[in-house]
Amino acid sequence: MKVILTQKVKKLGDKGDVIKVADGYARNYLFPKGLAVEATAANLKDFEKAKQRQAQREAREEAEARELAARLKDRVIIVRAKAGEGGRLFGSITGQDIAQAIEAELGLKVDKRKIELKEHLKALGDYRVPIRLYKDYVVEVAVQVAEGEK
Repeated sequence: MKVILTQKVKKLGDKGDVIKVADGYARNYLFPKGLAVEATAANLKDFEKAKQRQAQREAREEAEARELAARLKDRVIIVRAKAGEGGRLFGSITGQDIAQAIEAELGLKVDKRKIELKEHLKALGDYRVPIRLYKDYVVEVAVQVAEGEK
C-alpha cells in the first residue's frame, strides 16, 4: 500500500515522502498513530497545496527577517540600568531588556527568545549581541549598556 508520511518516521522516511509499506503495517500502526495517510489522488493534491503554502510562508518570513536585519544592522541600542562602583550593574541585562529597548527606540518587535545571549550582561559597556531572526539568518546588534534608570 502506498502512503504519504505526515511526520518523520524513523527508518521509513521524512514528512511528505510517498512510500510503499505492508497493508497491515499501514492500517494497524501508521494510520492510527496519525503518522501517515493513504496516497490517494486527493490526498496527494492536498499535500502538494500544503507544501506550497508552507513555502510561501517561509519566503515571507525570510523577507521580513531580512528587512528587520537591515533596520537593525547599523544601529546602537542603548539600555539603561543602575550601576555601582566599577561599572557593575545592580542586577543584569537580559534578552527581554534588550527586546524592550529595541521596541522603545525603533518600534520593532523582536522576540526575546531570538536574542542569543551567552550570559546576561552585568557591567556597563558596549556589546555585540547576536539575534537569530530566521533559521540560519543571524544579525549582530550593537548594545550599549549605560548608567541610568531602567
